[in-house]
Amino acid sequence: MLQSLRREQAELPLAAVLDAADAVILGKRDELKLALACLLARGHLLIEDVPGVGKTTLAHLLARLLGLQHSRIQFTSDMLPSDVIGVSVYDRVNEQFRFHRGPIFAQVVLADEINRATPKAQSALLEAMEERQVTAEGETRPLPEPFFVIATQNPFYQIGTFPLPESQLDRFLMRLTLGYPAADQEKALLAGRDRREWVAELGPVTNPEGLVIAQRAAAAVHASAAVIDYCHAILHFTRASERFVHGLSPRAGLGLLRAARAWALLDGRDFVLPEDIQRVLPAVVPHRLVSGEDDSAGGHAAIAELILDAVPVT
Repeated sequence: MLQSLRREQAELPLAAVLDAADAVILGKRDELKLALACLLARGHLLIEDVPGVGKTTLAHLLARLLGLQHSRIQFTSDMLPSDVIGVSVYDRVNEQFRFHRGPIFAQVVLADEINRATPKAQSALLEAMEERQVTAEGETRPLPEPFFVIATQNPFYQIGTFPLPESQLDRFLMRLTLGYPAADQEKALLAGRDRREWVAELGPVTNPEGLVIAQRAAAAVHASAAVIDYCHAILHFTRASERFVHGLSPRAGLGLLRAARAWALLDGRDFVLPEDIQRVLPAVVPHRLVSGEDDSAGGHAAIAELILDAVPVT
């Protein structure tokens, strides 16, 4: 089984996916690699940033390169859960109600500006993200595989936003900030072609079946006892630290290991190093911790640095 997965791993075009994405979204290779690692780890991604830095383009780009069916949900303050999940409509011909599926039934779902919707509408994603199914009108319906949610949210200082509750933040394996491009990349972006047209013309580098193989290969990456001890030490530090209201849960620890396995796979290895955990930790851990302090990208970076400095690699 392991040898078969290793053969499949060698044939995966993951580097080609990254290269193609890097050619469109300039100067953000690390962020693109984290987003792809999140998908390989079967997680979901939250991107917080100001409008216009490429959040929506990233979602469409990954869907195109991976050959996935995608949909976009524009969250607004008057949105209802049925706008996400779907609704039953009476069919006069057959004299019965027929369920019309909502945009959640796609392989890549872009939940755009999720924090502009009320908590009631936001909660429509909870079951989908955790159990990859939705329950509507007493019937449970499975979602397609693979299933990946990329949610974007505006900074909280903007008018008309509703902060995501901790329970929903925990459903996101990673939280990223793209930020502004460097000067050279931004000049190339201004002088180049329209990115939306470019993405629309791209063909898939792989297909859903290939992505499922990649996800299986990521799950099979070996984590030694020493790596697991290091991961557990990080969990224990957050629980013992007085800086945080509560520490990381076991689910957060499992997510950290899944993300590190996916990062190792993208680096061409079938084993996890402590450096893999350190690389993905800033995206996986800070949004799960409540410190009562700065919740901006800078505050999250400070939390990650505090944890990495405090927990030694043994």
